[in-house]
Amino acid sequence: MNQRLQQQIDFICEIDRLKTILRQTLLMDGSRQENSAEHSWHLALMALTLAEYAPPGVDIGQAIKQLLIHDLVEIDAGDTFCYDTAANLNKAEREQAAADRLFGLLPTDQQTEIRRLWQEFEDQATPTARFAAALDRIQPLLHNQRTAGGTWKQHGITREQVMRRMAPVETGAPELWPFVLQTIDDCTAAGFIADQTASAAALG
Repeated sequence: MNQRLQQQIDFICEIDRLKTILRQTLLMDGSRQENSAEHSWHLALMALTLAEYAPPGVDIGQAIKQLLIHDLVEIDAGDTFCYDTAANLNKAEREQAAADRLFGLLPTDQQTEIRRLWQEFEDQATPTARFAAALDRIQPLLHNQRTAGGTWKQHGITREQVMRRMAPVETGAPELWPFVLQTIDDCTAAGFIADQTASAAALG
C-alpha cells in the first residue's frame, strides 16, 4: 500500500470512533442518546432537504461537507453540552488540538481542505457556514420537541436559554426563523420548556 492510501485508510478507521461519542440529545423515539456520527448524517440530509430555504450565496455542497466534518473533533474533545457554561470555556482549545491531530492523519492536500472547511464552519464568516450552523441548531430543537422536552427538561433549560441558542438561525436561515419561533412557542405552551418570564410574573 502506498503512503497516501495508508494515510487515508488510517483516517477512515480513526473517524469510526465518532460513532462512540454520545450527545445529550435523545433520538426522536426517546429510546437512547444519539451519537455524533448520527447527528452529522442527519444534518447533511437536512441541508439537502432544506436547500430551497438557503439564503443567497450558500453553497449547499460545501454546507453538506462542513456538516459531515464539523464534529469530527469530538473524537478527542468530546461532545460539549451547549448549555454547560463551564465546559464551554475551553472548548475551542480542545477542539483545535483535536483538529490538529485528526486532520493531520491525512495527506497534506486533503488535510488542508478538510481543515479549511472545518475552520470556515467554526468562524461563521460565510453564508454557507451560517446556514450550516443554523441547521445544527434546528436539529436538536426538533429532537427536544419530539421527545416532549427531552434534554431541556432533564437540565431545567428555560425558554430564554433556548432563544439565545437558536438566535443564529435568524441570520443563517431567515426563511426558517418563523418556524423556529413557532416551535418554541408550541413547546412552551405544551410545558416542554420552562417559560422563566411567565413563572416570574406568576410569583410576582
